[in-house]
Amino acid sequence: MNAQTERLTLVGPVGRIEALRDAPADDAPPKGVAVIAHPHPLFGGTMDNKVVQTLARAFVQCGWQAVRFNFRGVGASEGVHDEGRGEAQDFLALVQQCAPSGPLALAGFSFGSFVMSQTLSALWPARQIDKLVLVGAAASRFQVAQVPPDLHERTLVIHGEHDDTVPLAAVMDWARPQVLPVTVVPGGSHFFHGQLPLLKSLVVRHLTSST
Repeated sequence: MNAQTERLTLVGPVGRIEALRDAPADDAPPKGVAVIAHPHPLFGGTMDNKVVQTLARAFVQCGWQAVRFNFRGVGASEGVHDEGRGEAQDFLALVQQCAPSGPLALAGFSFGSFVMSQTLSALWPARQIDKLVLVGAAASRFQVAQVPPDLHERTLVIHGEHDDTVPLAAVMDWARPQVLPVTVVPGGSHFFHGQLPLLKSLVVRHLTSST
């Protein structure tokens, strides 16, 4: 954590949700709130994952508050793993408590991208979404929901060329029917080892675009 990180205890459908909120360093009002979901909890995924932290730093650099949280059964969050169903409910609870109104961004890494896509389906179109970021989208392992066409220009999909957890071909098969562009990091692995600065710069570029 840094000086601008606040530890939160929020209320979810099955009890306590442990979260961290990172805020921009200056005194200007934040541009909005970004809620970020972590990778699969049964394989060590937590809100402290390096890719998740990189996403949070990118949002904060661009003037957003970034909220990352532990899914049920992880860390101090109560409950047990629910294969994405309950985790989407947790995500919705975070949005309702941390960003009930105003500009909202959603982001997820790996399993978190699947959960984020389910959350997006529940929120859209009643709730305006300003930015979407999917990293290492788990399209080979879960039914990642399609991105509404109206949100394509606000969406960034990043995948490593050599991802051995979720093959790039699976993400292309998911994206192709949507005609949704995928940014491929040459030589990139699932966890972007040695390439986290590049990952951050790609997200920052997306967040500072005019769309």
